[in-house]
Amino acid sequence: MFPILQIGPLAIQVPGLVLILALWIGLSIMEKNAGKHKVKADVLYNLVFSGLVAGAIGARLTYAGRFPAAFAQSPLSLISLNPGLLDPVGGLASALIGAFIYGQRKKLSLWPTLDALTPVFGALAIALPFANLASGRGFGAETSLPWGIEIWGAVRHPTQFYETAAAIFVFTFIWPKMTRPGKGTNPGSVFLQFVILIAALKLFLEGFRGDSVTVLNGLRTAQIAAWLVLAIALLELYRRTAVRNR
Repeated sequence: MFPILQIGPLAIQVPGLVLILALWIGLSIMEKNAGKHKVKADVLYNLVFSGLVAGAIGARLTYAGRFPAAFAQSPLSLISLNPGLLDPVGGLASALIGAFIYGQRKKLSLWPTLDALTPVFGALAIALPFANLASGRGFGAETSLPWGIEIWGAVRHPTQFYETAAAIFVFTFIWPKMTRPGKGTNPGSVFLQFVILIAALKLFLEGFRGDSVTVLNGLRTAQIAAWLVLAIALLELYRRTAVRNR
């Protein structure tokens, strides 16, 4: 784990830095290919920015709502840059709502927009396991395999590397579709194929995690969510393909 990169008096949080670099790379790829999906790059930049701002505010307010005592004595902590005071679920929900509202105001078509944004999602999918490795999150179950890594006092599956390798595979597979969509390509197919592959691999790789949240008789909540996402994405891809072929 290496959560902090110390450069002289400057302390840089490595997980955040990794995600920012991934976002920049994803946006750069998006900008070059947005026109191929018939979406303006500058509008997409504003869409992403709106989502990020809404997500950051929502994540902090959600955290404050869950843990008001953390801010009772120091209300100025609400504007702290500490990422530990953010609620990921609340942030994601707020980001989606903010991006949706902006998209509605600009009358963006949903599926071409999602296709154009797929490089951003792909870059973040590759970077997130590295961010987890730096912070010590997303660790694997204990193992005796020779490629296990020591983390939190035990030798564990290097699930962060598994997930990064899986995301790179998906990104490579989707790359031609993102950068050279064929004439008459069904809008939404690029994004939906990306989601299907990520969800399917999540189902498999979650079994190696050592920090999974479980419900009922040991069912992993992440796998349940992946099953739902996979089913919805497959049905929507089939529906859109069937409608287009009529």
